[in-house]
Amino acid sequence: MWSYAPPLRELRFVLEDVLEAPARWASLPPYAEVDAATARQVLEEAGRFAAEVLAPLNAAGDREGCTWDGGEVRTPAGFRQAYRAYVEAGWPSLACHPDWGGQGLPMGLYLALNEMLHSANHAWAMYPGLAHGAYECLLAHGTPELQQRYLPRIVSGEWLATMCLTEAQAGSDLGLVRTRAEPVGARADAIESGGEVKVSGSKIFISGGEHDLADNLVHLVLVRLPEAPPGSRGLSLALVPKILPDGRRNAVHCDGIEHKMGLRGSATCVLRFDGATGWLVGEPHRGLAAMFLMMNAARLLVGVQGLGHLEMARQNAWRYALERHQSRAPGSREGPSAIAEHPAVRRTLWRLESLAQGQRLLAMATALWLDEAEHHVEPALRGRARRLVELLTPVVKAFFTDTAHQAVDAALQVWGGHGYLRDHGIEQAVRDSRITMIYEGSNEIQAIDLLQRKLFEDGCHRFAEAMGVIDAELQAARAEPVRTGCPELEDLAAALQAQVDALREATARLYVGRQDDPTWAYRVADDYLQAFGWVLMGWAWLRTARFAAPRRADAWYATQFDAARYGLEWLLPEAGWRLQQVGRRQAVLPASRSG
Repeated sequence: MWSYAPPLRELRFVLEDVLEAPARWASLPPYAEVDAATARQVLEEAGRFAAEVLAPLNAAGDREGCTWDGGEVRTPAGFRQAYRAYVEAGWPSLACHPDWGGQGLPMGLYLALNEMLHSANHAWAMYPGLAHGAYECLLAHGTPELQQRYLPRIVSGEWLATMCLTEAQAGSDLGLVRTRAEPVGARADAIESGGEVKVSGSKIFISGGEHDLADNLVHLVLVRLPEAPPGSRGLSLALVPKILPDGRRNAVHCDGIEHKMGLRGSATCVLRFDGATGWLVGEPHRGLAAMFLMMNAARLLVGVQGLGHLEMARQNAWRYALERHQSRAPGSREGPSAIAEHPAVRRTLWRLESLAQGQRLLAMATALWLDEAEHHVEPALRGRARRLVELLTPVVKAFFTDTAHQAVDAALQVWGGHGYLRDHGIEQAVRDSRITMIYEGSNEIQAIDLLQRKLFEDGCHRFAEAMGVIDAELQAARAEPVRTGCPELEDLAAALQAQVDALREATARLYVGRQDDPTWAYRVADDYLQAFGWVLMGWAWLRTARFAAPRRADAWYATQFDAARYGLEWLLPEAGWRLQQVGRRQAVLPASRSG
């Protein structure tokens, strides 16, 4: 049977031992009192909620789906009650500032919470998923009046939020957005942040655009003011609530919900704004910059969604493979053997194990850097952490979701024909995980963003800082064999060093060569992001191996070491062929077909 057990020991190992998060939190004034005991309590309660409240609703919610009737959306049975329990437990406020009713806890705990929520029930977790991004956006760009009116209710979970970007003709190219905002009581060239507007237009693919979990929805909508500059530079951002401050229903209509391959318990809506009342968030024509706060938070969250599916597949595939006996495994004297003993199946299982381990560490490390970027007392360290987060965000989003979906799809093979049926849950995981590669900026867009904006525009300085983090780990690992009695660390460090050297060389060639061939970087952007992702995972595996090695007498730590070694020996080499693709500058990309 498909089931979920929160990976509490793995999370504690990553946060307390490998990343030494409590000591790092102690150096950040807002988190100085967040110790390991506090973190453990939060993780345990989050795991209990995910396993006992959300996981039992997952398969039933997929079968029932959402229903639309006359503009109203009903979520699957149990979803509304689960959301009430979520709010009553205070989970929406976890990482929000106490000034607005938040608990003021670190982002690492927020991402750990979301890993567990999305493992247990991705469709349900979509509804509160954008609330923190909306909070960040309004905190940075909202007027005091808008903040007072909306932030406390978003932080408490009383109200939920959406992000309204996409239109039928404007997917990744937001410069084609046509939704209009007419100023009220001011000329278009005189309206300021917080100014009232009337919004008209239609948006598609709006997650949670209408539902029955919360009484009010705060829509953050990309709009175009009269006589705005063309393209993305002419976009503004408006806050358009479902229910107006005076209690009236705003002119926002749900014209239908999409019938999707997966995430059937999550309402993906078509929204029509028919002269709806809203207020500008941030400066006119600077809406995309304001929205990026919400989008970047969402991209990290989507990466963690991939990890959530990967973790769920890992647990259930191992459980099934240890219980299912078929044939005699090579090297075994008796049969039938558990299929986990067959090498072909074992490779899939350890791939799941290693990927989940590496992704979790990299996600938690990114969250720690995010906290340091906001709160470290040293300006230089704040800047370094901010640059690392900027660089890692597209990698976390794209690499995590690509590798996770592929691994979940491969995991279905463990069940054989049974996996193709609904009975075991893995077919739902395959369907639900696929969307993560598309929304919040497709993975192709993330790859281009990584190369063009995060590397080339700053002369690869962010890249050099990330390589410095990896170099420090390589140096530490090479010093460990004598102390830990683990000579394997030297070979594992050498394996990572070879890929780091290759990545540095490829980056330098691409940076210089793009001047003569402007399309080169675009042709190989996905290969580059994947190679970079594997190298970052190599850092995570080597660091894990270094901390697990001295404790291998304990079977649990031995498993952690084995998973890290498997990643470095079996998975990291995938960076090599990706970098070969990056270097194939002369390879021709055929033109579009005709006829």
